[in-house]
Amino acid sequence: MALQGIGKSFGTVTVLEDVDLDLHAGHVLALAGENGAGKSTLMKVLSGVHQADAGVIRLHGREVRFATPRQAMDAGIAIIHQELNLVPTLSAGENIFLGREPLTALGRIDWRRLFREAAALLEELEQPIDPRTPVSRLSIGQQQMVEIARALSLDAEIIVMDEPTDALTDVETAVLERVVSSLRAAGKSLVLITHRLAEIFRMCDDVAVLRDGRLVHQGPTAESNEDRLIQQMVGRELADRYPYEAPRAGEVVLEVENLVAPGVQDISFSARAGEVLGFGGLMGAGRTEMCRALCGDVPRQAGRVRVHGREVQFTSPQQSLKAGLVYVPEDRKQSGLVLDHSVADNMSLTALPAFCGPLGIIRHARERSAIAHYIDAFRIKLSDPDQPAQTLSGGNQQKVSLAKALMPEPEIVILDEPTRGVDVGAKREIYLLINRLKREGKCVLLISSEMPELIGLSDRILVLANGHVSGEFQRDDATQEKIMTAAAHVATPMET
Repeated sequence: MALQGIGKSFGTVTVLEDVDLDLHAGHVLALAGENGAGKSTLMKVLSGVHQADAGVIRLHGREVRFATPRQAMDAGIAIIHQELNLVPTLSAGENIFLGREPLTALGRIDWRRLFREAAALLEELEQPIDPRTPVSRLSIGQQQMVEIARALSLDAEIIVMDEPTDALTDVETAVLERVVSSLRAAGKSLVLITHRLAEIFRMCDDVAVLRDGRLVHQGPTAESNEDRLIQQMVGRELADRYPYEAPRAGEVVLEVENLVAPGVQDISFSARAGEVLGFGGLMGAGRTEMCRALCGDVPRQAGRVRVHGREVQFTSPQQSLKAGLVYVPEDRKQSGLVLDHSVADNMSLTALPAFCGPLGIIRHARERSAIAHYIDAFRIKLSDPDQPAQTLSGGNQQKVSLAKALMPEPEIVILDEPTRGVDVGAKREIYLLINRLKREGKCVLLISSEMPELIGLSDRILVLANGHVSGEFQRDDATQEKIMTAAAHVATPMET
């Protein structure tokens, strides 16, 4: 397949300009670029979600034009979108074959065959999921695997995977890599969109780079490396991937003693002003559950939490926010933002009391000034603060989520996977923001599944396993091997 001279604009904003891209059978092509570079838009043109304003698509040498995703699907093109497109109330099997259900001779849905074939697909992905289970009861990673199973059920020639490992555990990612390898061997053409550079060099034969809507490189991954790829993506060198600054640790501002909550078993720690306290662990270790319990999003069953020495008992995130503690969730789409509201409304949502006059009337000039400040400080790419948050790229949505959390000027900031789904350029900006919070004397709790990021930014690291603290490391003593040993709950002397 070949895409030639593809152009696409939305209003006055040009998203793609004169893009040529070649896809080959039996090859995995990585499509790299910063958030907003046009990667997802290009793939949506390929799969019939959007129609190109210019250029042509050739399939087996014949020009094709897809007016709908169904036409692209019928032509053998499947896409696994970054945003999950599942119906929560339906079962995993029903979602896999939605709109393509097998029928009996009488024209009724053949449920036995549907669930049998769905079970076979999930087994191929090494997922012990009953295909009759409602999707709403599955984890985000399992839901992603259901999306992948749906794409496999199409037996497509061309399969596009947009950030497929974003919500997967390391074990699930390894399974996906084996599936990709078998699809390549079967002669399929695959496109992988990912911000995880190691995956590009581990899984892909070729790499193409988009920057500002234009193709700036396409070639074998064997002829490239991470530094060269980053430079092509951002248009400049990033000399220091993890710009660490030494702590200016002040007084203890947060004390957690014997915390027990759903998914959390007896966690204790303290954190200081001007410190970045990192939390490592495997999926399901209890990190997110701990965060939600700290901010009052889920009930605390036992234990004590003190802020500036004063015991607190939060029953809602609103209460924790008033006390100066804010939690930025990992799932920005479901929990961090109101996607159909404007960027401006999202950013000022947590700080509205600060913008109100004596009679409760919002001082819009003051509100707009604060919004403009954060847009500029976080380098958020948008055409207008009044545009819906859902129209922004994933990285820019993450920046809006961070701005929303920081606008009330909290003292304690909990960041849960703040760079998930974010490109290398935006990641560095978030790292610099974390350093700025440290300089300002904020207490930062950083949850990250990327160990180089965790080690590179944290002053101290706590590792969780099965809801417990299984290891503690100072920055100078932390290694990936030690963290993984503690995360796997292998007996290791805990450092203090």
